Amino acid sequence: MEHMTVSVEFFPPKDDAGEARLWEASSALETIAPDFISVTYGAGGSTRDRTVAITKEITKRTGRGTVAHLTCVGSTKEELIEILNQYKGAGIKSILALRGDPVGGPAANWVTTDGGFDHADQLVELAISQGGFDVGVAAFPDGHPASSGNSEKDIDVLIRKEQLGATFATTQFFFESSKWESLVSKLEARGSKLPVIAGILPITNVKQLHRMAELGGTPIPEKISKLFNGISEDPDAVRKAGADLATKLCQELITLKVPGLHFYTMNTAVATLEICGNLGLNNRG
Repeated sequence: MEHMTVSVEFFPPKDDAGEARLWEASSALETIAPDFISVTYGAGGSTRDRTVAITKEITKRTGRGTVAHLTCVGSTKEELIEILNQYKGAGIKSILALRGDPVGGPAANWVTTDGGFDHADQLVELAISQGGFDVGVAAFPDGHPASSGNSEKDIDVLIRKEQLGATFATTQFFFESSKWESLVSKLEARGSKLPVIAGILPITNVKQLHRMAELGGTPIPEKISKLFNGISEDPDAVRKAGADLATKLCQELITLKVPGLHFYTMNTAVATLEICGNLGLNNRG
């Protein structure tokens, strides 16, 4: 990657009002000219069909590259091939292959779908075998929840996915640039060429922060926890503190030559635009 990419992520809305908010945010974020836009699956694969539909629609409306999520949850191999064919038919060329959370949430036991897959590396292999896709994978600066603190195991998994054909990784959100730096240097020491895009969560809502941290297994540093607990009843103060924190993290990552910044927008534009403004990334078009 010659230039640093800037990208945004949306989740599939649950109703018409949510969809209107998504298109409003998508339109507002055009000022940062995202290099690509990605769309998540709901927990337990619950919004699979909506993910496919929204990703197609974003591709059509914005003409920008979209990265479509694909998870192992609740799908047989045949269904996964069908989803990949739908993406291909919509002109979508990038896939983020994730195991996904069990239906009961991240802490629940994993239940294999008959005729389905258990691991994201199987998805990487499948997407590559269908041809015509760039395949990305997830990386965990704070460690994968299932690795119980064994960071070498995480590196092994990423290297295996790269060997199977993955061409980029996007991280779970994190709060300390040193965690990203450590992950990348371990990969490089093993000869990896995988660009690791940093996932950034602008904190706008303290409850949501705790819920997402719990879901993704991301520890919240104590000083950040304290800061937000002290202002949790003041939405403006939370948004400002969240934007300041994310700006500082992004600045540190830019200094470390991060290949891309990927913003988890939570389907709103304000915080992401504020951070990109602080970084001088608005009007990149």
